[in-house]
Amino acid sequence: MLVQFMIEEHGVSKRQACQALSVPRSTYQYIPKPKNDVPIINELEELVSKHPAIGFWQSYYRIRRKGFIWNFKRIYRVYTGLQLNIRRRFKKRLPTRVKQALFQPHSVNEVWSIDFMSDSLWDGRKYRLLNIVDDFNRQVLAMEADLSLPALRVVRVLEYLKEFRGLPQMIRVDNGPEFISHTLDEWCRQHEISLTYIQPGKPMQNGYVERCNGSIRKELLNANVFYSLKEVREKMEEWMFDYNNHRPHKSLGYRAPIDLLEAIH
Repeated sequence: MLVQFMIEEHGVSKRQACQALSVPRSTYQYIPKPKNDVPIINELEELVSKHPAIGFWQSYYRIRRKGFIWNFKRIYRVYTGLQLNIRRRFKKRLPTRVKQALFQPHSVNEVWSIDFMSDSLWDGRKYRLLNIVDDFNRQVLAMEADLSLPALRVVRVLEYLKEFRGLPQMIRVDNGPEFISHTLDEWCRQHEISLTYIQPGKPMQNGYVERCNGSIRKELLNANVFYSLKEVREKMEEWMFDYNNHRPHKSLGYRAPIDLLEAIH
């Protein structure tokens, strides 16, 4: 530092050196306090090891939910210092399209959304995932994984949910063969449930479950290598519990689905 150089080389006082260089003496004499970032580092490393695809804001709100009061600037400084930033691709510019409003339910069991996903095991075998979401609080009600999931399996899962959750007024699905089958249609008629189909080629008309599918793809399927269906089901149950009980959702005001469910009871 120039102030120290002038003091040592020219024998001037601190006051004279600071005055000559227009440096406040408080700035020269300031001694930074050591910061103990070890607890933050431990929390971030634990989160990232458990959720490899997690971003900063998910990390921040998860840490805050545990009761820690570190502000986001400090956590972000440590987060970037650990080089945990996730690279993101720029979105391609798309032509303007007419958007259709997605119906937003106002109570539990008003609308459920159902959709399928597919992925592969390490040995190349294909398997499918069945996901059922309550659109009101984004809660994942059920996840099934198997090599084949026909319409009868969908009905069996819905019957299981009926026992402890009740049934919705409406079920929203796409035009997959399992959903347009007579089996599901007849079951919905028997239980006086409105079975609503989205328009072909417009997946965002089923946006709540599609958003959930994106999280499943990034945080579960792409983040793990599975050698068997048993491993898929074990990780799937663990992910679903965390998603419903601990994961902060921006659309819910950074609350977890279970928080919104408890708030209305």
